Amino acid sequence: MSTLQRFLMVSVVVAFPTMCVRAQNFLPSYHSSQTITGTIRIWGNDRMEILMKYWQEGFRRHHPDVRFETNLIGTGTGMAGLYTSVADLALMGRASTAKEIQAFEWVFRYKPLGIEVSTGSLDVPGKTFAVSVFVHKDNPLSKLTLTQLDAIFGSEHLRGPRNIRNWGDLGLTGEWRDKAINCYGYNAETATASFFKRVVFNGSDKWNCELKEFGDLEQPENSLHAQRVLDALAKDRYGIAFSNLRFVNRQVKPIALAATDDGPYYEATKGNLIQRKYPLTRAAFVYVNRAPGQPLNSKVEEFLRYILSQEGQQDVVREGDFLPLSGETVREQLRNLD
Repeated sequence: MSTLQRFLMVSVVVAFPTMCVRAQNFLPSYHSSQTITGTIRIWGNDRMEILMKYWQEGFRRHHPDVRFETNLIGTGTGMAGLYTSVADLALMGRASTAKEIQAFEWVFRYKPLGIEVSTGSLDVPGKTFAVSVFVHKDNPLSKLTLTQLDAIFGSEHLRGPRNIRNWGDLGLTGEWRDKAINCYGYNAETATASFFKRVVFNGSDKWNCELKEFGDLEQPENSLHAQRVLDALAKDRYGIAFSNLRFVNRQVKPIALAATDDGPYYEATKGNLIQRKYPLTRAAFVYVNRAPGQPLNSKVEEFLRYILSQEGQQDVVREGDFLPLSGETVREQLRNLD
């Protein structure tokens, strides 16, 4: 890497937090027309502990008589705290699963309300990182659509009519034409693979039977698994993988993705994640109990409005791993509170 390239890379890294803070200045500042007291109980994602601390500190500057009871031992506990009524907010580093929603519905006979509170990280393990797709550095391919990914990694193909199992099926010629596509990725039962399946397979549960899986359920998001995926791809000129951008090596390259068959294509960058342009962007959520036609508990609503304010999203920038929401996404979430 040249001196100029290093300078440009460092410049982007240093400038990004400032750019994010400026972007958040376009969001409404937090103002409350009422005094909030009492206790807010929060269960859920331990990887968001620092961010939650910042949110609580910021909120208490406006409402000093509010107390927080925080029990963050894992995303999987969040919804359970909500439907057993020991939590007011379920803090989750991902969207809830169908089983989690069903468990809540068994108790209350309606669905919980989910609010996006931050964008996931670009590549920080355990921090809701965007899923990236990689090929070997020698592969001439530079972009794919979700339909093509479904045809490669899936077997039911609700997005399109066929399997893609050879590189020639993607238009590659010469030595690539008849070579089989070898697929690598996380264990299919991990949160990362479940997200990939939900977005790419468009509702199907059926994977390509030849997928080479890495990871286990005891440590499903272990960084070592992400690295092993890309280490395996580095040795396979005809492979393709989904993994974490942080563990890219010199033998593999990430490719741009498009949500629709006619593009546009986007790379996984912080800006593209915040703007929701990159198709495999993830988000962190808070789920709350709101009965249909009924208002939210006032202290819960006020805390969510703080999180979705200029100050709350600057707290996300301050935390540094998770990414803030765009103005458009904030407005969408605020409408969900009304």
